[in-house]
Amino acid sequence: MESMGKKKPRPRRSFTPEFKAEIVDLCRRGDRSVGQVAKDFDLTETAVRDWIRQAEVNSGERDGLTSDEREELARLRRENRRLREDVDILKRATAFFAKETR
Repeated sequence: MESMGKKKPRPRRSFTPEFKAEIVDLCRRGDRSVGQVAKDFDLTETAVRDWIRQAEVNSGERDGLTSDEREELARLRRENRRLREDVDILKRATAFFAKETR
């Protein structure tokens, strides 16, 4: 009885950049509202609004990080994390071998 009002969470889906661009174009034409487009394509309104916002950033209409800049930032953060781990391993190895030589 407790689960009667609860919805199951929607599984995470991924969409191609072409599909997102088509949805953004539909919304920009103004024939239908963002909510109606989202409903017609079984999408969340939040996701569609995020796609529109990112398209505006990519086209220079709005300030923020472009998709390419976001990808580069994510890549640099991964590389930075890996390099920090490498330095940490080298520090521990140095300490280990320094104890061995005493």
